[in-house]
Amino acid sequence: MASVNRVYAARLAGMVVLGPDGESIGRVRDVVISISIVRQQPRVLGLVVELLTRRRIFVPILRVTAIEPGAVTLNTANVSLRRFAQRPGEVLVLGQVVETRVRINDPDLPDLAGVDLVVVDLGIEQSRTRDWLVTRVAVRRPHRRLTRRSNIYVTDWQYVVQGLTPSGLALPDQGVAQLLEQFEGQRPVEVADALRELPPKRRFEVIAAFDDDRLADVLQELTAAEQTQVLRQLKTDRAATVLEAMDPDDAADLLGALAPTDAEALLRRMDPEDSEDVRRLLSHSPNTAGGLMTSEPVVLSPGTTVAEALARVRDPDLTPAVASVAFVTRPPTATPTGHYLGCVHLQRLLREPPAALVSGILDADLPVLHPEESLAAVTRYFAAYNLVCGPVVDEQNHLLGAVSVDDVLDHLLPDDWRQQEEPELTDAEGLT
Repeated sequence: MASVNRVYAARLAGMVVLGPDGESIGRVRDVVISISIVRQQPRVLGLVVELLTRRRIFVPILRVTAIEPGAVTLNTANVSLRRFAQRPGEVLVLGQVVETRVRINDPDLPDLAGVDLVVVDLGIEQSRTRDWLVTRVAVRRPHRRLTRRSNIYVTDWQYVVQGLTPSGLALPDQGVAQLLEQFEGQRPVEVADALRELPPKRRFEVIAAFDDDRLADVLQELTAAEQTQVLRQLKTDRAATVLEAMDPDDAADLLGALAPTDAEALLRRMDPEDSEDVRRLLSHSPNTAGGLMTSEPVVLSPGTTVAEALARVRDPDLTPAVASVAFVTRPPTATPTGHYLGCVHLQRLLREPPAALVSGILDADLPVLHPEESLAAVTRYFAAYNLVCGPVVDEQNHLLGAVSVDDVLDHLLPDDWRQQEEPELTDAEGLT
């Protein structure tokens, strides 16, 4: 398949990156160009490539030997595997340029002179010296709600008279539709990693554009410091709504990291039913079973059938750990529940007739956790009984919640484990 020497940068996003022997290395996530204060033709510096390990690295454009319709091929496996860090003067095409407002003065497009336009894409082209340069800019009129997208126009970069400068890219209220489209289908942890690579301005614009549920999911994958920073950037009412959409234990962890007055102000703005769960969790020390637990495990009454129980654990909002076991109690089944009777493991449910009642297949002998038990005790409990989720019960035998193994790991690992660098890999280890 013939290589091309002219391509639109945004179309590279998601393309497979191959090594010289045809092995898959990762995917293109962005294109890095240089834009200086002095007006000169922007150069393409390289690609941001996401490896199979999710680490994002920088690959110089001169390492690219071919750009084909289905893949980008490198001419060598000898590339730095250090995590990508944007340097002064470097600009991300998808992260910063696309959806920037510009003005053009193209003699072939007189109707667009002096009109605010939005960048859709940048055309890049390889010169005779093998350098890649920005040669074209695709633009359209700003899209308004309830209207169809306007036509796309292509102009030479030299006719862009306003916008494609460091100061122009720093202006507020830049669109993020294409960035959001790029995140479609990605797991929250992958989106969180991608947000870290964006400049602060763009990061906040993307965060502001997420719907509340999506933001809650992504927020749970950020470090405590990043979470508090995001929360402080949101208006109080929206911050409270996002906290309501979070798992109660994660919301409690986040509020516990804030100043007590700030946490209380947010709790008062939350729905009382949601804030009650969070307040209960905040009453326990963070490194105890009570502080680690979620207040929303799967809780069933004794008369629940196996079919109904399986329907409950199929809930896509449940983590695999929480869905691995259902707890059976006397009414009420909302925490704190009535008298705790025992639990039913998912594997047992799969082996029983659909019409059978969970009361007949209870594991009533499994020891329980108490809210004051330490993190070390909880860890030993999971190791001793080979569990990924365990019940937390008070002295009156009411189920208060459940601790899952992912919550334990979150507290065992260093506070900054989400941002820690993986050990440096050799080129052979990283690219094969």
